[in-house]
Amino acid sequence: MLTGPFQISQVLVFVGGHLIHDAFGGFVAPLLPLIIQKLDLSLALAGSLTAFQRLPSMANPFIGLLADRVNLRWFVILAPAVTAMAMSTIGLAPTYTALVILLLVAGISSAAWHVPAPVMTAQASGSRVGRGMSLFMLGGELARTVGPLLAVGAVSLWGLEGMWRMVPLGVVASLVIHSRLRKVTARAKTFHNGSLIKTWRVLRRALLPITGIILVRSFMTSALTTFLPTLLASEGANLWFASGSLSILELAGALGALTSGTLSDRVGRRQVLAFAMITSPLSMLLFLSVRGWLTIPVLALLGFLALSPSPVMMAIIQENGRDHPATANGLYMAAGFLIRSALLIAVGAIADRWGLRTAFHWSAWMGFLGLPLVFLLPKQAPEPDQPVD
Repeated sequence: MLTGPFQISQVLVFVGGHLIHDAFGGFVAPLLPLIIQKLDLSLALAGSLTAFQRLPSMANPFIGLLADRVNLRWFVILAPAVTAMAMSTIGLAPTYTALVILLLVAGISSAAWHVPAPVMTAQASGSRVGRGMSLFMLGGELARTVGPLLAVGAVSLWGLEGMWRMVPLGVVASLVIHSRLRKVTARAKTFHNGSLIKTWRVLRRALLPITGIILVRSFMTSALTTFLPTLLASEGANLWFASGSLSILELAGALGALTSGTLSDRVGRRQVLAFAMITSPLSMLLFLSVRGWLTIPVLALLGFLALSPSPVMMAIIQENGRDHPATANGLYMAAGFLIRSALLIAVGAIADRWGLRTAFHWSAWMGFLGLPLVFLLPKQAPEPDQPVD
């Protein structure tokens, strides 16, 4: 278990960095209707765009292994600027291939941010890891709230091709992070020589059920966070309403993320996850059954419940990662990103064949399969000197 005081000033640096970085990283979903129209893409190809953006996550375990050995502070510092440069120029891409290249660059930058930053946040959180992960994920969820509005606002002002004017915002964020993290490291405080295999042996009792939970949850989250604006636009909503709905979902998700990790410090990780596994699919089915003004409050409820488990799972990984927290986080994030990338294409293919609304219904029913996996999670993290099987 991690110990020490909760260093709020350091934690807030990572929260703010997460907010700026992921705001740019989330530009694809709200602009997907325009990108589909410009490049004449099928829904399966449209879903593959986010998959390509996440493809560099395959390197996450190796980035984590490196982060447990050397200081990757510069990865955290530069990531917001690089991601902003790549994502703000997607409107200039003349072809599908050019767009994929930009998304791969953004994906590499994202991997460089998301592996060491949660570890540094956990270290700054002391014994309140759940609270730290909640605040860290709050930044990410707020980013996905702000991101759609930022993207659509930029397009409204300058057009899809003029979004490059957003680049300075990411550069300024990197400069601010640099000024605040001069003496902060991005590796484990106590280093023990290890490997991916050793970390896997330590982590597998937690990582295997969490991977299963990610798999079934990703049907819902992939459908919602990537195709929600496209679904609403296809049913007659304008771009502002469609993107605004995604912002409502993500804002509610930010509140859910803030609540769940902190609550799990008190009542237990498994209890909070079990509640989310039951209520998330129910709220998605409710969303698909309502119309008119009821869509807004139900969408907020859905976001709060469906997007809340992430900080709890990250806290479990940090607690069970023991002496190799960055490597453990890399394995966790690689599994999650790769699963979500594959399912994005799958959900898009289902939508091409049977329609987006049907794909959303199937995704909701898949979510119920996560409940039994919660009870396979370890009840408590192993002590640092506990032998590994």
